[in-house]
Amino acid sequence: MSMPSPDTAPRRRTQAARSAESEQRLLQAAAEVIAEGGVGAATFEAVGARAGYSRGLATQKFGSKQGMIEALVAWLKQRSDEMMLESGIDTLPGFDAVIGYVDAYLASLADNVELRAYFILLSGAVADRNAADGVFSETHHWVERRIAAFVARGQAQGTIRRDLDPVAVALMVGSLLLGVSTQLHIDPKMEIAPIRAVIIKTLKAAFASA
Repeated sequence: MSMPSPDTAPRRRTQAARSAESEQRLLQAAAEVIAEGGVGAATFEAVGARAGYSRGLATQKFGSKQGMIEALVAWLKQRSDEMMLESGIDTLPGFDAVIGYVDAYLASLADNVELRAYFILLSGAVADRNAADGVFSETHHWVERRIAAFVARGQAQGTIRRDLDPVAVALMVGSLLLGVSTQLHIDPKMEIAPIRAVIIKTLKAAFASA
């Protein structure tokens, strides 16, 4: 029997690759469990079982439930960044980037398990008066800076009104999206499509330069 050549022989993954995959699967499972049953449902046993691993592996990876939540929030931010990069929003002209960001967010809100999990976690942090600390604060400041940069770009390009403060616009847009997300948790049957259409129409009218 001939041996497979080096080019065709299957390559074993490194320990680091296997570790990274197991952590990602555990974080995805944690997001799904939280989106379905809330933070209280996200036990190491439930998360490990959803990911196809043991409770012990989840414990080993994160150490504590708080450690898992912090890792999950950081991962959810990374996933959001990847989604926006894949959409090409960062490369658009400023006005189109602002509208595109809002539209993409609203379009994915109803069906995005990861976004639902993030806002459940954020709600818990607000209730515990911890939202201003750590990764939540970092994430929201990052979004604020990103939208403000889009606005400033649009103003320089002459497509967004120059009398608007970019940071104030960013905070307003972020607060609007936060409000819609919260309302969806209160009323899961809420129809996003008509709200999305009204928001996009309103923002276009409010931001466009004369």
